[in-house]
Amino acid sequence: MDNCSLLHVLLMIFIMPGWLGGDPIISRKQQEIRSSKAFRGSHLRVRRGWIWSQIFVEEEDPTPRKIGQLKSDYDTGDFTVKYILSGEGAGDIFIIDEYTGDLHSLQSLDRELKPFYILQAQAINRRSRQPVEPESEFIIKVQDINDNAPEFINEPYISSIPEMCPTGTTVIQVTATDADDPLFGNNAKLIYSIVLGEPYFSVEPKTGIIVTSWSDMDREAREVYLVVVQVKDMLGLNGGYSATTTVTISLMDVNDNGPTFQHNLYTFAISESAPVGTTVGRIMADDSDVGLNAKMNYSLEDLEESSTFTIQTDPDTQEGIVILDQPLDFESKRRFVIAVEAINENIDTRFLSAYEFQDRTTLKITVTNVDEPPIFSETPYNWKVLESAQIGTQVGTIYARDTDTTNNPVRYSISKSSDTQQIFRIDPSNGTVYVANRLDRETAAWYNLTVNAREIILDVNDNVPTLSQDYQPYVCEDTQAGELIELISATDADDPVDGHHFYFSMIPDKHINPNFTIRDNQDNTASILARRSTFTQHDRTHYYLPVVIRDSGSPSLSSTTTLTIRVCVCQPTGHCPSAGVEAQALALDLHMQILLGLSVGLITLAVLSMLILTVRKYKTLRLEKMATQELETEEFSEKILSFTVPETQPSQTVSLRHPHRREHKLCREQVTTSIRMSLRHSHLIGPEDGVFQQFIMDRLAEADEDPCVPPFDCLHTYAFEGTGSVSGSLSSLGSLESETSDPCVSQTRDSGPQLLRLSPWLGATDDDTLF
Repeated sequence: MDNCSLLHVLLMIFIMPGWLGGDPIISRKQQEIRSSKAFRGSHLRVRRGWIWSQIFVEEEDPTPRKIGQLKSDYDTGDFTVKYILSGEGAGDIFIIDEYTGDLHSLQSLDRELKPFYILQAQAINRRSRQPVEPESEFIIKVQDINDNAPEFINEPYISSIPEMCPTGTTVIQVTATDADDPLFGNNAKLIYSIVLGEPYFSVEPKTGIIVTSWSDMDREAREVYLVVVQVKDMLGLNGGYSATTTVTISLMDVNDNGPTFQHNLYTFAISESAPVGTTVGRIMADDSDVGLNAKMNYSLEDLEESSTFTIQTDPDTQEGIVILDQPLDFESKRRFVIAVEAINENIDTRFLSAYEFQDRTTLKITVTNVDEPPIFSETPYNWKVLESAQIGTQVGTIYARDTDTTNNPVRYSISKSSDTQQIFRIDPSNGTVYVANRLDRETAAWYNLTVNAREIILDVNDNVPTLSQDYQPYVCEDTQAGELIELISATDADDPVDGHHFYFSMIPDKHINPNFTIRDNQDNTASILARRSTFTQHDRTHYYLPVVIRDSGSPSLSSTTTLTIRVCVCQPTGHCPSAGVEAQALALDLHMQILLGLSVGLITLAVLSMLILTVRKYKTLRLEKMATQELETEEFSEKILSFTVPETQPSQTVSLRHPHRREHKLCREQVTTSIRMSLRHSHLIGPEDGVFQQFIMDRLAEADEDPCVPPFDCLHTYAFEGTGSVSGSLSSLGSLESETSDPCVSQTRDSGPQLLRLSPWLGATDDDTLF
């Protein structure tokens, strides 16, 4: 028992620090050797071995750094032991200090590409080059960081659930993966949540199972739901990554709606001549469900009249097709009223009662009349006649009647193909057949006659008469009174028994038309005559003549048509050469007038615009010219006066600006004397002098604040030109040699401002300085 207890104690001492990343531990082989020796007894010598700590390298760290140390217990620190590293990444990713055994990483690692590296270490004696430790294998683990976002797999997610399903119904499970290490921290711990889709759906946070959270979802109200699910790593904590996916959820139909007719009454019409099997019409009861749940059957409920019609269900459209099952007769029955019922084939009482899966409506069918042919009283007719019968002898009578409610009269006739020799004739009004030619039994013992009975349809006067063509009458300028202008006629779409008869007239008016008149010719034509002579285009180019046409029907109908009579310069033969061209010319002339008017208006507008622009430009140039002249006529000058003060004080200068603004005007001699004295003292003042700077600042302030000075640059002449210039003064005044020798000076004395010579700056005497 004591030896076993000792073994466990030794294992705990050497293994636990390695997991904690603290004190060094020995290799597994050395552990076994030392444990066995410890088990044998403490009096045995323990063999030395490798010593290193558990080595981890954090991924995505590009900084070269020390990650651990390999050391043999033979290493006493005298650098006689040389450490050699081999294996995965040795030399490229990991290096070892051959003297100290320190391990270093050289580049960043990606745990998702390679989670660990297996390397081998050797320790040899530098002098004897013999290994002091056997080659040992160790592992460098790449420690995970949260550098990967979760990703959904098996996309897209599409699912369907029945409508009206209870809360908590499982819809689908979404699954996401994270490439980070699931065993290290919370990097790969995922949490699911709903971003879009509440309150209808929810998701289990850990499993990703989507369930319904809203009861009675109706497909007819909304069929498709788009649910957005988000997954986060780090258990949803801040700093983690996330991803989303969209789940398409469709609601499957259940039979929770019954058929419903949109109308309480459906009306159809069918001709009495329609054959059996004719479709009368279609009706349909709406069902919001689809597929099998929307299938229905129709039935006719009126037992008395249902035998005349039947109803079938269209399998594609679910419409009820009403079909004629028996012949119809307008004269015997003109209307049918039938009850129709629609009921679902598949009934689900979980949602509705059985009564709610059916609906009823009323069907009204009207039979329309058809003009049927007359019906003979007998078919066929058999008669006998003696061959000696005289022409005009009555053979027999045929009777046919119109079965329609109008009961129109019937006309009879013998088909010419059945009586080519015209042996018999028939009275068209009463159907009596007579002998019309001699009979000979030996030649023909039998005659088969075909008699046609045709009802007479009386026409109704329901069309107004109109002119038979589009007349374009004209009147020549030399037309005489009473001369024929145009002969017109009329037509009517009706077909009266006695034929057409039309009446022509003018519109009744208190005043008689002085130009034209209409004469009815009593043969369905009318003549348009001139009432006066001498028509000229200069007076009038067109005349309008309304013509009233009335028929002879009952009731009588009439219409009014207006004729346009043109005035024409006719040829000697009375022909108007411009009959068709003049109208086009008039229309063209009207268009040209419109275009000409538009063109004149546009040209006038353009001319006015140019005039306005020209006037504005002229005014602008005139104002600019006046401003320039005003500027040229004004003269601005500024003179510098210097007043001498005692030598203990710097000189002051005063700038007198515009001559009109000076309060006191100095005489010429005083100014000249003052400036001469100032020039003598100015040799002692330079640009850096405070007096000079203050003088310049005062002059600038006065110029800026003077409201009488225009806003343009002026030439200011000051008494200070500065000192120390290598090139000397740039003043043109220095060229004056004497007061009388320079013509410029004498000219300036005669007119304009006087000039001042600044010769003292150039070394001249006081007498040479002039103003």
